[in-house]
Order: sequence, then C-alpha cells, then structure tokens
Amino acid sequence: MKLSIIVPVYNVERYLEACVDSLLAQTIGDFEIFLVDDGSKDSSGEIAERYAAEYPETVRCMHLENGGQGRARNQALPLAKGDFVGFVDSDDWIDPEMYQKLYDRAQETGADVVYCDFLEHYTDGREAILPAAFQEHPLSLAGSSCNKIFRRSLIGDLRFPEGLWYEDFYFSAVMLVRSQHTEYVPEPLYVYRRGQESTMHNNNAAKNLDILTIMDMLEEELIPLGRRGDFEFFLINHVILDSVSRLAVQESAEKKAVIAALRSYAHEKIPRLTRCESFRAESLKRRIIMFLNYHGMEELAQRILRAKAKIK
Repeated sequence: MKLSIIVPVYNVERYLEACVDSLLAQTIGDFEIFLVDDGSKDSSGEIAERYAAEYPETVRCMHLENGGQGRARNQALPLAKGDFVGFVDSDDWIDPEMYQKLYDRAQETGADVVYCDFLEHYTDGREAILPAAFQEHPLSLAGSSCNKIFRRSLIGDLRFPEGLWYEDFYFSAVMLVRSQHTEYVPEPLYVYRRGQESTMHNNNAAKNLDILTIMDMLEEELIPLGRRGDFEFFLINHVILDSVSRLAVQESAEKKAVIAALRSYAHEKIPRLTRCESFRAESLKRRIIMFLNYHGMEELAQRILRAKAKIK
C-alpha cells in the first residue's frame, strides 16, 4: 500500500464531510484512511462510522475516550500499512492531487519526507498562500505534520507526545532530523481552515510552557546524535522567537511569568546568545527580534514588528 492517512476527529460535525470527501477524492488510489474519533460530543463519531460503512475497503473508524490529538494519532500509527503516512486535521481539506504529487516526488528522489505549501482559507472566503517555511534552513519546516508525508519505516517507534501542546512540532522535528533526504513540492495543496481558535492562537498562556517539556525531549533525542546545533536552532526559533512573541501580544495575566520562565530556560541552554552559531546564521531581522526577546525587551520587539507591518 502506498499511503496511510490518519485523521484525529473531535467535535467537527460541520467540517468532517468536506475533509473526508477530499481524502476519498485523492488520485493516488492505493491508500487507507483512519478516522480516529477522540471522544466527540457531537455527531462526528456517527459521521465517521457512516464513511467506514460506505467505504469499508478504504476507511477505518476508531473510537476513543477524549485524550487529545497526539493520542488519537498514536492509536492509528501502529496499524498503518502504507509505505508513507500522512496526517490531516479534520476541519481542513486537501487538493485532490496532493498525495499523488508528494508520493511521486518521493518515488522519483528517494526522499523520506516530502512537503508542500498551505492555502489558508478564511471564514469570509478569502484565501492566501502560506509558504511551508520562511527560511532556507532544512529544519525550519518543523511545525505542522499535515503538509507532509513521512516514510513509515523511518517513523519506527516515534510517537506524538500526549497531553501536550506542540506535539506536532516534536514529531516533525524528529522526523526531519532523521530524514536522509527531504523534498519540496512548491504548491499550496493543503487547505488550512482559519477562523477557529487553535492551540497556537489563544490566551491560555500557561500551556505555552509545554514547549519546555518538548525541548527537553528534543534535547534527549538530539544531543546523543551530536546534533546540539539543531537543538539550538529549534530553541531560538520556537522558544525565543515564536513562543515569546506570541505571548507578548496576549492579554493573559500569566503571560509575564510564563515569558520569564521561557527566557530563563533559554538563558540556561544558551548563556551567550551572540555566540550561538544558529543565531548568527539567522537574518538580521530575525536576529533583532530574537535578541530583544532573549533580553526581556519583547514589548519593544512587538513595536518594531507593528511598525514594519504598517510600512508594508
């Protein structure tokens, strides 16, 4: 079998049919779909069962008590038979040729991981292309697992962290480090539905501390491989830059304490930011924001970003 597609499902009765229909329309042909109902309280589970009954050779439905997206994906991973594995969020959908194009590129090049761009779809109908990465660094793709296919043999016993934010980031980061060859299809084939509140776009400041647990897990994975530079790359980009910047614009009363904890962790792991090779390799714009966030001047960093946005 060419491909296994794993879809965690939770309270998405409004969107699930569009998602699954886009999967069934895939031109790749030889694939299986796992719909993992994560304890939905609406009719999502019934919708998933209906698809499994209608397409028994292709769709498999699983029901779990609510345990989060990572756990739902993990339940299906050991059952996947495809040479490659893809993940789709149940409120999104994909281009009919997405998996054919990614798989063909893998076959042509021997790649372990192949990725594409996103198409953001807003509730008012607007759409915008979202590039998969804004940097040339090969590990800058860590983040979503949904715009990628992963060679199943390379996944091995790797699983998504359960009960934590940033589980997608961890899985993608480890897979990109493991990959001997990663390829890019420069087309917006994965349609990301904007408008719902996601874990990365809300005011639950304290949950951002999960990134520190994830970073500890990455350190344990990477340091024995001699990949400290990769660990530091993830740290400056996902803790110093992304997490601190995201918290800086929140209204939560906890945000200052959380930012302080993130900064303290960064200082412990990278005592002198300007001596960090990964930092020095960043663009000037990114270095400025990282430097300010690292030194407790995230509000100034945000003013600079807002001013640049106005100029654009």
